[in-house]
Amino acid sequence: MKNTTKNMILAAMFIAIGLILPFFTGQIPQIGNMLLPMHIPVLLCGLICGWKYGLIVGFILPLLRHTLFGMPILLPTGVAMAFELATYGFVIGFLYSHSRWQCIIALYRCMIVSMIAGRVVWGIVMTLLISVSANPFTWQIFLAGALLNAIPGIILQLVLIPSVMLTLHRTGLVPFHSNTKYQTEV
Repeated sequence: MKNTTKNMILAAMFIAIGLILPFFTGQIPQIGNMLLPMHIPVLLCGLICGWKYGLIVGFILPLLRHTLFGMPILLPTGVAMAFELATYGFVIGFLYSHSRWQCIIALYRCMIVSMIAGRVVWGIVMTLLISVSANPFTWQIFLAGALLNAIPGIILQLVLIPSVMLTLHRTGLVPFHSNTKYQTEV
């Protein structure tokens, strides 16, 4: 019960951070689109609270932000982001909690897989949502949106999230450890 309450409070905090962070880059939308400020709290939530909370926070965050502030635009961007961020939260939380060792190397592996999975889901959802419009969602649009325009945000995430997790480990708040259920006896 104590852990559930703690995770619910942390998830609410990550939602609040995800609502606020885009204001720092919102004055210049091109920078916000490149730095991906809502991705950071979702990835951290999946790592710290687990995949269930990461999935929920990831899905709710862009929809709640649209409801409260009108950004991101709901269709197709907000809906596609909801599925993308839900995938990030789920994949990173699931893989990290099932990693044999919870350390920086496992963290990077889980981040990279979750980033790829989230962008693939984003592309699929965008394709489905845009297929009803006159403008097709091409491979070039996918590459630009999922990779080329997002390189600064990807770099920021690959530097910031491990740094935060390492700091939390050093303070003892979120310790790295081995996952004993996957260890073999010697």
